Formats: sequence, C-alpha cells, structure tokens
Amino acid sequence: MEIGLDDVDDLCTGAAFLGAGGGGDPHIGGLMVKEQLRAGRRIEILDPDHLGEDSLIIPTAMMGAPTVLLEKIPSGEEPIEALRRVEEALGRKADATMPTEVGGINSTIPLYVGARLGIPVVDADGQGRAFPELQMETFAINGVPGTPMGIADEKGDSACLTTDDHHRMEWVARGITIRFGGTAYFANYPMSGAQVKRASVKHTLTLARAIGGIIRNARGRGGNPFEELERFIATTSYGVARRIYSGKIVDLDRQTKEGFTLGTVTIDPDTGFGPPCRIKFQNENLVAWAGDEPLAVVPDIIAILDAETAVPITNETLRFGQRVVVMAVGVPEIMRSPAALRQFGPAAFGLEEEYTPLSG
Repeated sequence: MEIGLDDVDDLCTGAAFLGAGGGGDPHIGGLMVKEQLRAGRRIEILDPDHLGEDSLIIPTAMMGAPTVLLEKIPSGEEPIEALRRVEEALGRKADATMPTEVGGINSTIPLYVGARLGIPVVDADGQGRAFPELQMETFAINGVPGTPMGIADEKGDSACLTTDDHHRMEWVARGITIRFGGTAYFANYPMSGAQVKRASVKHTLTLARAIGGIIRNARGRGGNPFEELERFIATTSYGVARRIYSGKIVDLDRQTKEGFTLGTVTIDPDTGFGPPCRIKFQNENLVAWAGDEPLAVVPDIIAILDAETAVPITNETLRFGQRVVVMAVGVPEIMRSPAALRQFGPAAFGLEEEYTPLSG
C-alpha cells in the first residue's frame, strides 16, 4: 500500500484522535509529508506481518513539549540525522522505519523519513496512541532495547545515547531535549522484523486513516460522526468508544515545564446541570473526572473533539469557550497486560485511580 496526497489529511485527523490530545500538531507533519509527495517521492506502507524476520526497522519520532512545536517548526533534517546516528552505531542501514506512537505529528515523521530516504514505513507503532515518555512503549515491555538512540535538533546538533535502562534513556534524552530548546527528533528501539511482529501494536496507521475518513465523510453528508466512530471502533482491536461528556471549556491551566505540556482543562456541562468535567494532561490526556468521579483513565484514550465537526482538538490548541465532546476509547489487549499497566497505567503517572477497562 502507498500513502497518497489524498490520504494525508485523513491520517492526520485520525492520528490526532488516537493521540489523546498530545503527540504534537499533526498538521505540521502533514505539510512536511505533502511536500515530499508533491516532489514525486513515494511512501510505501508495509504490513508488519509481512516483514522479513531479520529486517532492521528503526522508528523515528519527535519528543518534547507540543506547545513549543507550534513556534519551533522542524527543518526536516532532524529525524534523518537521528536515524543516521543509529545506523552508524549499528553499522547497518535501516530497511524500514515506523512510528513509536501513532498520535499527532509522530504518525507523520516516519512517513516523511520514509519518503526522503526511499525506505518503507511499517504499519504499526509502540503505543497504539500517544504517551509522553520514551519508556512507555509496548516495545519496552516486550524486551526490545531502547538504544542506541539518535537525537537531533534544527541547529544540526546531535547525540547518540546508549544505556540498558529504558527509564534512564527517557531521563537523559529529556534533558537533551530541554537544552535543544524544548523539542527534539529521535530514532530509537532499533529492532528486527521478528521483534516488530511480537512487540508492536499493529495496523495503526491504516486505523488512523480510516478514523479520519469517517470524520470527514460524516461531516460531508450530514451524518453523526460520533455515532459512526463508536460503531467503527467497536469492530477494531480497540473494542469500544463512547461519549463520556459534552459542554463548553470554561477554564484552562496549561504550562510548559520539564519538557512537557502540563495542565488541566475544565468543561461545564451542556445541560447547565451536574458537575463540571476536569481533564488532567501531561502532553496527553491522562484522566477525566466528573466532579470526583473518574470517567476514564490511561491507558484508555481520552479525546476532546469539536462538538460540531468531531475534529480532534490537541491540548496546545484548546481555547476558552470551545464547545466540545469528550470521547473515551479502549485500547488493544497488548496495552492492558500487567506489564503494560506498570509501564503506562495510572500509577506510572502518579495517579491514585485504579484502571478499569472501558466498557461499552
């Protein structure tokens, strides 16, 4: 399968939906991808189940505070340089790249890298959504080493990091990212085709494209995109999606700190009755409450959508007065194991809530 110009906007919309409010602005990445396609380059998407066992796949992505990304546009050389640093460390060229997460700009960075270097992009990722930290990957919980890791910025600065501890990889890389100005581009978790098959959340790029198409087509024909999303997601490995709140944004506390976008958004109910909804985020939405009652919590996806169009709103673009619908989405089984919950469940974020899988 190939990604064409007509696919990019749908994929970006779907990636923003799966990104749980984070992952970086997909519009910026979409523009980068479109530029490559208009220049005549191709983007081949590979089914992970068809990878050669010994193929070398090097994921590529952006890290840092999404709010910074709006003002610090990438040149495009950063993820290329990061991947080159990993290739140099391994003494071997990548056969393909892939996303570390399907959310936001990180669904499109590998597409850009693939187009630039003429290598395919694997239809899978390590999160099935977006998470804020590098160790929060299904790759990590399935034993894939995180390094060597290449990291680069728009000034041409780069580094290669080696450690046998995933949490330390995050800690050191976050420090470099802060000193790079709040955002950086990286390549890590180099792995074989056999490891991709075992350790990834599969077919998430095509899922993102399908979700974006549902939102666009429902708007175009006057349908109900929320109902259509709920019906479609029920047929996927994510299992369930449902609306958990609707109303108007009345308060927003958002700051950039320690390389993350942190904050809380408060939504008053449409009806004018009942408790407000509060959503806490660290780049991505982590937990939604109505009053003191938790409505949804990580690793389930909490997406804030425009009430009229169902277009996802990323946390760096939330504004006072927006009318929104909050939708919660379940996650695939690989993301709900005890090992997965230790890595990116509520306790990993210091939350007191217990994880209960979302029900229909």
